[in-house]
Amino acid sequence: MTHPNPIHWFRHSLPYINTHRGKTFVVMINSEAIAHDNFATLIQDLALLHSLGIRLVLVHGARVQLNQALAKAGMDKDTPFFDGVRITPSCAMPTVLATVGELNLKIQGEFSKGLANTPLFGAKISTITGNFVSAKPFGVRHGIDFMQTGEVRRIDDNAIKQALDNHHIVIISSIGFSATGELFNLNATDVATHVAVCLGADKFIILDKSLRDDDGNLIKELTALSAKQYPHLKHAIDACERGVERVQLLDFDKDDVLLGELFTTDGMGTLISRHAYDHIREATINDILGIMALIKPLEMQGILVVRHETDIERDIDVFFVMERDGKIIGCACLYELDKNSSEIASVAIDPEYRSGTRGANLLKFAEQKAKRMGKTHLFALTTRTLHWFIEHGFCETSPSDLPIERYQKWQNGRNSKVLVKIL
Repeated sequence: MTHPNPIHWFRHSLPYINTHRGKTFVVMINSEAIAHDNFATLIQDLALLHSLGIRLVLVHGARVQLNQALAKAGMDKDTPFFDGVRITPSCAMPTVLATVGELNLKIQGEFSKGLANTPLFGAKISTITGNFVSAKPFGVRHGIDFMQTGEVRRIDDNAIKQALDNHHIVIISSIGFSATGELFNLNATDVATHVAVCLGADKFIILDKSLRDDDGNLIKELTALSAKQYPHLKHAIDACERGVERVQLLDFDKDDVLLGELFTTDGMGTLISRHAYDHIREATINDILGIMALIKPLEMQGILVVRHETDIERDIDVFFVMERDGKIIGCACLYELDKNSSEIASVAIDPEYRSGTRGANLLKFAEQKAKRMGKTHLFALTTRTLHWFIEHGFCETSPSDLPIERYQKWQNGRNSKVLVKIL
């Protein structure tokens, strides 16, 4: 992720910093991510999240490293996969434990780097690991004994929360402990899913691969229901169905993907949400009553120019609406002024939904639409919301800067402030 003005980007990340502070993120780091050249940078980004007050629980995989270690020990044929699950005989457990333990220590070691001229200089980050995961045998399935392969029985969420309260980063591996003292080899993503659910995580981030369509384009958002068409997303779907509001799939091999996802509007990965969230779309004739219900109270207060139902019907093609569970909760319109400029108008949000970033999301939709139309200037005229537009990158300008036809209409006695944003 690059930006021509990093200071500008940092300033605009402040809302996200405030939103994320004090929240609990469970991050699943797959084995490919640990083996990748970008791993040290990933740790630095996680350290940055920790320094911003985000409570981090990291769960790491080990499949790639285990495959290599078992092959080197001549036990790869003794540890095959069946239906995606590794069979783990007792003789393989020393290799499993050594490999997983080494990775756990490697992660802790990365957080301990504090040399001068490094991003972690002076960070003094404390990590903690332990027997947070109780396990039980995976058992015999389809006539196959999975031996020391196990599955999660219980997560000691109280111990994890206590560690987080003490400002530790919690690191959890794919080894589970039984009440009898046995150790089991677990599926790391399954462990991470259980941890996210038990903690009621605010975000469950899976560093693996984002979702793309057949043309290679990023699929930015799915609900848990629509994600069911992708069987490999079963853990993300399971987490959503068991109470986690948002699961984010990120490409581990992309530099800055973690910060780009968490601190920019567009994000850099695939979001799977528990419920259908606000959806912005072009308006249709069936939305006229919903639009009128939003803008009429603002017209009565003198905030918006009065528009009759026939006006909205005539201009319906320039309106777009925000819909939530079939209800119109926001609207705006985008008028084309000339070949270089457009105007956003009639921005309205249902009073019950004015908290959050919905107005900003409508504005972003308008900006993106104007860019697709080839516009370089986005104008806004307002009598009451000057500061809101300024907070979102607009600058006050002279009415004479408007295209001539729009300037003539501006002279209507309202004396609206004129703002412009360079796209």
